Amino acid sequence: MTAALVLGILGLLLGLALALASRAFYVEKDERIEKVEGILPQANCGACGYAGCAAFAEAVVKGEADISGCIPGGADTAAAIAGILGKKASKAEKRVAVVHCQGNINAMRNRFEYQGIKDCNAAMMLHGGDVDCLYGCLGYYSCVEACPFDAIDINENGSVRINEDKCVGCGVCVDTCPKKIIEMKKASKKVDVLCSSRDKGADVMKICKVGCIGCKKCEKACPVEAIKVTDNLARIDYDICISCGKCAEVCPTHVIEDKLAGLFPEGKRTPPHIEPEKCIGCTICAKNCPVDAIRGKVKEIHEIEPEKCVSCGICVEKCPKDAIKWI
Repeated sequence: MTAALVLGILGLLLGLALALASRAFYVEKDERIEKVEGILPQANCGACGYAGCAAFAEAVVKGEADISGCIPGGADTAAAIAGILGKKASKAEKRVAVVHCQGNINAMRNRFEYQGIKDCNAAMMLHGGDVDCLYGCLGYYSCVEACPFDAIDINENGSVRINEDKCVGCGVCVDTCPKKIIEMKKASKKVDVLCSSRDKGADVMKICKVGCIGCKKCEKACPVEAIKVTDNLARIDYDICISCGKCAEVCPTHVIEDKLAGLFPEGKRTPPHIEPEKCIGCTICAKNCPVDAIRGKVKEIHEIEPEKCVSCGICVEKCPKDAIKWI
C-alpha cells in the first residue's frame, strides 16, 4: 500500500508539473496556418521549396514564403491564400516541363543489354546507361513514376511526353531525371527542341534518327534570334522566343516541335486575319507585333501584312475584342 501510495503521489506531482510546463512554454499557433494548409493540394511535392504543404503554410503565414509559391495550386490557390491573409497575390504564369529528347525504341540503338533494375538512375550508374546516345532518354520511365500528377505520357514509340494540361510545374520530374534533359518553361511557349545531344551531326545520325545535327537552318530562320546552335545543339531562349514555329518548319530532322502547327491544315501555320466588324482600332495588336506586320491608325480597322507576318499568334492573344482569328 505504501509503494502504491508513493507512486500515485509521484504520478500526480509529475502530471501537475507537466501541466504547468505546458502552460509556461505554450506557443500560440496562428489559426490561419491551419486554414492555409487546408486549401493546399496536399501533394507535398516540394515545388514551393519547403518540406511539405504544412511547412509551406506556416512559412507563408509568417511572411517567409510567397503567396504564389504553391506551384500545383496555381492562381486559384494563391487567390484563396491571399483572401485568408488579407493580401494581394501576384500573378504568375503557369510553368510546365519539357523533355528535350524524342529518342525512342525505333530511333536509338543500345550499346549493351541492360538487365538491372528498371530505373533510370540505376541504369545511369552502369557506364552512363545502355543507350548509345550519352545525352538521351534512357527509357526506364523514372520520371513517369515520380510525377505526382500523372502528367507524363508514353507514346507508341516509347518516348515520353509532358501532358501540359495535367502538368502543374512542380519540377519533380526535373529532379528525378539523371540525364538532366527535362526543363521547366512557360506554358505559353509552344516550340521546343526535342534533343540534348552535343555530338557532331554525322555522329548523331549514326545512333539516332531524330537528333539535332547542328545545321543552323533554324538559327537563320528565326525572326527574333531566339534560337542559337552552340556545342552542335540548337537551343531556344524562351525569354526571347515568340513561338512562331519558323525554326520547326526548316528543321531537316524534325527535332523541333511546334505544338500549334497541328491546328492548321497540312500542319503548316498561316497568318491570322482581323475581323473588321470587331476591330476597334485600339492598336494593341500593332504595338505587340514583334515583326511590325500590322498596320492601321487609332480608331481605324487594322490589317495584317501576310508577307511580314510570322504567324506567332501574339496579336491573337493580345486583342481585347477577340477580333483576330487564326483561320
